[in-house]
Amino acid sequence: MKNKGLITVLIFGALVLFGGVWACNKRNSFVGLHEDAKKQWQQVESQYQRRSDLIPNIVATVKGEANFEQSTLEAVVSARARATQTTINPDNLNEKSIEKYKAVQGELSGALSRLLMVTENYPNLKANAAFADLRVTLEGTENRISVERMKYNDVCAKYNKAIQFFPGNLLAGGFAPMPYFESEAGSETAPKVEF
Repeated sequence: MKNKGLITVLIFGALVLFGGVWACNKRNSFVGLHEDAKKQWQQVESQYQRRSDLIPNIVATVKGEANFEQSTLEAVVSARARATQTTINPDNLNEKSIEKYKAVQGELSGALSRLLMVTENYPNLKANAAFADLRVTLEGTENRISVERMKYNDVCAKYNKAIQFFPGNLLAGGFAPMPYFESEAGSETAPKVEF
């Protein structure tokens, strides 16, 4: 009888120990996934910064090659200035802060689109090797931004699932879902380019 009680206590103790180790590992995995999402957001911001760093070179090249609407260049410079002043603390990622960030970056994207459309009317700009190189670099940067946003959303999805799936959700107290980076309203419609 004594041995049976001792075995029961040992089995119960082993189960409690196993459960405790599992719970600690699960909580630690939530922390890791949350940090991965914050790190990936930094990659998104890094690519936006890269784009902002390229803009002065593009504007200088275009200014040197053509005399066209000064307002277009001023809009790009102004939008870049607003975009570089808007940042998000990764510890405070929420839908409102991401929407604000997207709005400012959207203004910059619109200004760059107008700049690129205007330059289509100037054959010497299209033929200029420096401008062509900068344009290719800018297009590559836009692709990098898209890739990093996609990776951010993938990491957020993994984290959000982990904190919501049973039985892990029982241990996910204090972990809030991470907001996704969503496309702008109306972006599903291709813009019309008219000359």
